[in-house]
Amino acid sequence: MDLDPDLAALRPLGGFFVLRTAGAPADPPPTLAQAYAHRTEDVYADSITFRVHLVADRIHTSELRVSASIAQQALAARLWSVALGCAVLYGSVPDLDPRLLHWDAAASAPDDLWLLEVHSRAADAATVADLVVRGHLEPLNAALHARYGVAEGLLWGNAGSALAGAAREVERWARGAGTDAGTRALALAAELFTHPRLAPTGTLTGGSFRRRSCCLYYRVPGGGLCGDCCFTRNPWSSPGAVSG
Repeated sequence: MDLDPDLAALRPLGGFFVLRTAGAPADPPPTLAQAYAHRTEDVYADSITFRVHLVADRIHTSELRVSASIAQQALAARLWSVALGCAVLYGSVPDLDPRLLHWDAAASAPDDLWLLEVHSRAADAATVADLVVRGHLEPLNAALHARYGVAEGLLWGNAGSALAGAAREVERWARGAGTDAGTRALALAAELFTHPRLAPTGTLTGGSFRRRSCCLYYRVPGGGLCGDCCFTRNPWSSPGAVSG
């Protein structure tokens, strides 16, 4: 079916899948294109810097590369969720051009993103990868690597984890809803993992993903290992030996 102006079909999947297309303030937050292009450490003038520091405060860490990793994975998950959800429920995806997508770095899902113009794009893997990988993850990862020294392999591993997680959530919802959307989401995710940026990040087996890097969550006070982590035990006993 065609994309509706409100992308209402995404709502039953939960707030992480919802993309707001109306209700933005009269003075909307910067677009993601502006966020990726901005280069300042002024926490109040730069959306990415603000988000990294906000996450650091929320998870009680002084390591900005850790909060940068977690912030990046959350944004990657939002983008993959919207793209996968629309692809399997509508058969098309909205144009997620970063120049059209506004981002409130102080907000959480679904209030963080607004797409003020809904334009339909094809739902094939090549188009979805172009929208998410080239349009968002490449500039976002480059910015975080340059500013905070986060390893590029770690950031792409986060992207892989976020993609696998989004597909699993669609599959979980689809089982309860009695549709085949989950099967289609897993198939699309598997095809996306053939992309040169994602293929090296880990192994997707059905809905299970084992990544080849660590998101550094174990370095968060009270944190541990994620279910898809490359580690089998917490390396916190010798944190200086791990770079991610």
